Amino acid sequence: MCGIVAYIGPREAYPIILKGLKRLEYRGYDSSGVALLNHGLHVYKKKGKVADLEESLVGKNLHAHAGIGHTRWATHGEPSDRNAHPHQSANGKLAMIHNGIIENYAQLKNELQKKGYVFKSDTDTEVLLNFIEDIQKNNYCGLEEAVRIALRRVVGAYVIVLLDQDNPDTIIAARKGSPLVIGVGKGEHFLASDASPIIEYTKEAVYVNDYELAILRPDELILKNLGNEKLTPFIQKLDLELAAIEKEGYDHFMLKEIFEQPDTIFDCLRGRLDVGNATITMAGVQNNIEHLKNANRIIMVACGTSWHAGLIAEYIFEELCRIPVEVEYASEFRYRNPVIHKGDVIIAISQSGETADTIVAIEKAKEQGAFIFGVVNVVGSSISRIADAGAYTHAGPEIGVASTKAFTAQLVVLALIALKIAKEKNAINDDRYVHLLNELHNVPEKAKAILPMNEHIKKLAEKYKHAKDALYLGRGYNFPVALEGALKLKEISYIHAEGYAAAEMKHGPIALVDEALPVVFVATKDSCHEKIVSNIQEIKARKGKVIAVVSEGDDVIPKMSDDIITVPEADELVAPMLSVIPLQLFAYHIGVAKGLDVDKPRNLAKSVTVE
Repeated sequence: MCGIVAYIGPREAYPIILKGLKRLEYRGYDSSGVALLNHGLHVYKKKGKVADLEESLVGKNLHAHAGIGHTRWATHGEPSDRNAHPHQSANGKLAMIHNGIIENYAQLKNELQKKGYVFKSDTDTEVLLNFIEDIQKNNYCGLEEAVRIALRRVVGAYVIVLLDQDNPDTIIAARKGSPLVIGVGKGEHFLASDASPIIEYTKEAVYVNDYELAILRPDELILKNLGNEKLTPFIQKLDLELAAIEKEGYDHFMLKEIFEQPDTIFDCLRGRLDVGNATITMAGVQNNIEHLKNANRIIMVACGTSWHAGLIAEYIFEELCRIPVEVEYASEFRYRNPVIHKGDVIIAISQSGETADTIVAIEKAKEQGAFIFGVVNVVGSSISRIADAGAYTHAGPEIGVASTKAFTAQLVVLALIALKIAKEKNAINDDRYVHLLNELHNVPEKAKAILPMNEHIKKLAEKYKHAKDALYLGRGYNFPVALEGALKLKEISYIHAEGYAAAEMKHGPIALVDEALPVVFVATKDSCHEKIVSNIQEIKARKGKVIAVVSEGDDVIPKMSDDIITVPEADELVAPMLSVIPLQLFAYHIGVAKGLDVDKPRNLAKSVTVE
């Protein structure tokens, strides 16, 4: 989850690293630091955000042509100056930054303490670094070989990047289970957790695979496996524009990304959906259609918001494709002993493509013979490389920690996949198929029509910003939307919120209802409309405050509600792509009204690359 940046070449390293850390701060913002090589090794680190580090370094000599930087999401050791990265080895000659968790750090630390090592932090990172130093000292070997030996003993996930005072023209990095990309320039190299710090300087990148070691010099990139065999780096072109990672006049990335959804949904559909010819073109689906349409069952594995997308997709796939679907938390699936058969299809859903639990889950399923299909946003990510096939969501970079446009993009792609499979299986009649193609085609314009509600939603946020709790209720396709709405409110405003299937309200949650409790109903017109009207009446009878998301033309629910938000009418299968947008805005504006940092909620990081 931490953000890593490094540079070696003719330019000044510090400005590049600092700018990169600011772009990666969505990955962690408990503390940050840099290490620079300039007539010795100089390490600077600070608890707090990157701006706090920057302020502390004003007036210092930061000249260097090689350096590493880190922004932290704390795992081992509370946020503090001493636990911030980079860490220095006991002899002061090595500096290292690390993303991941070393599971056997306690055993290694005990061994090192018996040898007289004294630790200055509470982190597993310092343990690994001193372990590398100890190997280097006792085996009379260079840093590269010491890293290779150490990583054979290490249990856990990591990206590590090291500077060596005695070899100032070299950076060494290694990866297992956490993302690492190398930017290839002319006489220079860049390292980062994702491409956002790199695109300003180069469009050529190498994605490092698990168990690979990179040795970087200004004019040389050497890639090896842990067996010391040289590998041929595969250079990819980065399909990313600098403007995509800037705020472009918006107050926050989250608001920008909510407002981008008409465009990102259009991009998901572009080149895939042809309404005129009633076709869907998706190479990853078509080339593997026999696996998909003949699946015994589909298991969707995901975490967080992506899990909610999977829940909606369960309704879509079972209705259209008539294939049994299960939706699993990847974090639970990986530790169970699930029954997997050769005809099963696993759909892994992840914005980053680097979610640690999801990666382990699909690796486990793949070993048991399942066919793996990835739905990810980030090109070249780990899941996209592990999967047998897949589809990108084309949502563009999502910087706000709380997922918004990635969620709607996932829904669009999953709906396209389901429709494609259903058509190939002859499980859907032509009229329904054409109707749903047209409904999907109209989603971008309908999403755009929701955005003028922003000011109205802002006023509602002011009204409800002091709430201590909230309930979100929905039925059918809108039940997972209620879950997602509640999650957004928790993430952004720190208001305790729970999502429920509306009928389950009577099985416990209704006990919470009083005149102080806002109850948000996702109540667009669908096959459950009459039932949800009854649920609203039950809340009103107990003096609950009802906020309803309703379809245009609904003349029943608005009369019963304290406040309403209107969205364009749509088929219930695509309605979640619309009804979730006002819930995103509601959470955003409550967070802003409470004076919170909505782009960087406390304790959260964008990409969960550790357990």
